[in-house]
Amino acid sequence: MGRFGFMNGFFARRRLLELLMALSLVLAWTTRSYGAPQVILAPLSGTVGVQMEQFVERVLQKAQEEKAPLVIFELDTPGGLVEATRGITRAILASDVPVVMWVSPGGRAASAGAFMMQAAHVAAMASGTNMGAAHPVVASGGDVPKSDMKEKITNDLMAQMRALTQMRCRNGDTAQKMIEDSLSLTAQEALDENVIDLIADDLETLLVGVNGRSVVTAGRTMKVKISPDSFVRRVEMTMQERLIQFLSSPDIAYLLLVGGLMALFYEVVTPGGFVLGIIGALMLLMGSVGLRMLPFNWAGVALVGAGVIVMGLDILLGGMGVLILLGLAVITAGGLFLFKAPGGELLHISIAVFAGMVLTLGACFTFFAMKIARTLRSKISTGQQGLVGLEADVSEELVPEGMVRCRGELWRARTEGKPLKVGAKVRVVAVEGITLLVKEEPEGEEAS
Repeated sequence: MGRFGFMNGFFARRRLLELLMALSLVLAWTTRSYGAPQVILAPLSGTVGVQMEQFVERVLQKAQEEKAPLVIFELDTPGGLVEATRGITRAILASDVPVVMWVSPGGRAASAGAFMMQAAHVAAMASGTNMGAAHPVVASGGDVPKSDMKEKITNDLMAQMRALTQMRCRNGDTAQKMIEDSLSLTAQEALDENVIDLIADDLETLLVGVNGRSVVTAGRTMKVKISPDSFVRRVEMTMQERLIQFLSSPDIAYLLLVGGLMALFYEVVTPGGFVLGIIGALMLLMGSVGLRMLPFNWAGVALVGAGVIVMGLDILLGGMGVLILLGLAVITAGGLFLFKAPGGELLHISIAVFAGMVLTLGACFTFFAMKIARTLRSKISTGQQGLVGLEADVSEELVPEGMVRCRGELWRARTEGKPLKVGAKVRVVAVEGITLLVKEEPEGEEAS
């Protein structure tokens, strides 16, 4: 027993020693990881707007407070607002922490994204991505009409692009063509033209390519130093920020506006419920949040509302569909005018997307509205008016007033003809208050 007790104690001490060694390794790894400077990775996707600008400023402020060696923005945008773009570039230029703008696989840096790329200390793209097409446009995606205003807008954007490329020692001529000629470049073309600094298809390759580079941050030259024990920490938008970013998409804001107006129309023509009214109000509320983040004009909102009303009139007045087509056209025009306002010159909107949304919503609107119109025009089958035309049995002799049984209920009734005896078949021809006006049913006639 003594020897067995010794062996049990030996194995117990060995297991305890192994457990302590494992805990010390975990503690050492944790201290090493969290004690080391953290590279911050933040995704930037969707429309460049006020919410994205605020997110970039928050990330850069956090990086400065934590003394992060590097901030990487993972970019994928179709464009956005001029003022928001300027705000983002100002924040990057004023940052003490080096900023990498990386178009990750499957992404793009179109329009406003091209300016953000040139503002970054290091511009990188993955293979298969593209950058450019920064020519100012109107809301429909077409060219700005030729005028002094177009020249001012274009010259202002080109001057901003030249200033950014000069600061980062990149090819200003090629970058300027993105504005003048809507030039769009692949990753390899951008590298050959010296408008980006490197191609990186994954995060590891990007970190290796950036480490050791000399950059100018806030007026001083420094080298990017990423220690071997550093790790990448991803910083995402909060739930509220993601919601506002989602609602600030022109397509989503327009969809919510049109859908909300249509839902409220249904509520008006079919009173008594509340579900459609609540849904419509919520859609309009969320759409208004998105509109506040975008440059819009009230003419577009008025056109969208007028289009919904015109479509409704066709249904209620029994039209032949002409007003529905006119209403769809007005709603489409309203969508194009909706974001035609100063500040949206870099906001590219697809006409195909708008047209598709209008046709889909229009088809749903027409289907449900026709159902509603059919219901409104159908014969009333409930309440007292629903008794008109029904057959009844005389329960108390009508001389000329008495009682009849209709639909299993007793009603006071009156006949304008000869007195009717109990058991006679009559038909309701009108309702006066709570009295039914009846006439005798001819023998042999079937009830309808």
